[in-house]
Amino acid sequence: MPEVKKIATRESYGNALVELGKKYENLVVLDADLANATKTDKFKKVFPERHIDCGIAEANMMGIAAGLSATGKVPFASTFAMFAAGRAFEQVRNSIGYPHLNVKIGATHAGISVGEDGATHQCNEDIALMRAIPGMVVINPADDVEARAAVEAAYLHDGPVYLRFGRLAVPVVNDRPGYCFEIGKGIQLRDGTDMTLIATGLCVSHALEAAEMLAGDGISARVINIHTIKPLDEELVQKAARETGRLVTIEEHSVIGGLGSAVCEVVGRYGGGRVKMIGIQDVFGESGPAAELIHKYGLDGEGIYRQVRDFAGSTK
Repeated sequence: MPEVKKIATRESYGNALVELGKKYENLVVLDADLANATKTDKFKKVFPERHIDCGIAEANMMGIAAGLSATGKVPFASTFAMFAAGRAFEQVRNSIGYPHLNVKIGATHAGISVGEDGATHQCNEDIALMRAIPGMVVINPADDVEARAAVEAAYLHDGPVYLRFGRLAVPVVNDRPGYCFEIGKGIQLRDGTDMTLIATGLCVSHALEAAEMLAGDGISARVINIHTIKPLDEELVQKAARETGRLVTIEEHSVIGGLGSAVCEVVGRYGGGRVKMIGIQDVFGESGPAAELIHKYGLDGEGIYRQVRDFAGSTK
């Protein structure tokens, strides 16, 4: 079998900024002394006059981004998710969210796949924090194709956007004819009748693996890629609930406040299905190789398969 192409979405972010910088002269990039890690150094090499290193001062960087947006620029403020959503939350909320400014936040190194950086840097709460801010769009792309499309969609969107990227190289799953990225619209990658796996970010490829394993047990699993956590594609979720009855959300994020919570809010309002949430179960991460951590926390194909099979029960 041909080798599956893999690339980290933080790499995609850096590449996309360079391409968009050529198209849009008002695009500027800010970083907090992490340009090499966030990959905004790619943009800096091509457009040094449009790249601002704010130093290790993330809260100040968000204020600078807010000011630049007020002058007509479209700033992409870039740093690790732990610092973008955690350390600078007040500034993102009050200086960007409250006045609804046109700032884009490029948050890399999210989730436990940060690996050896350990629990303090493995931000599994950022989606919960950002989706609670009124008017904030929250996007968590699954692969290189989706990440590059998401960066341009964020630029074209009028208002604040939180973009979540990873450190770990992940398989490309969206290099298919007819792929189209639209904020707020999920994508069905596989049909199924017994249950629906609703995944986001790096978990999308693992959900597809799990669906193949489940098929071997006679369980037909639909797979949906939700790249936009907010606004959520409620119509697609309701359709899956009506047609398959059981929903399984899968995310490299806490089960509190993330994709699972968003889906449960829809089901709670409209009814139509049962939900199981697979993710980080109200615990901190730990230091270790990214792939081993993903396996330990049950987020790889095998782990998802085991948990979904238990949930399937009489659907086999």
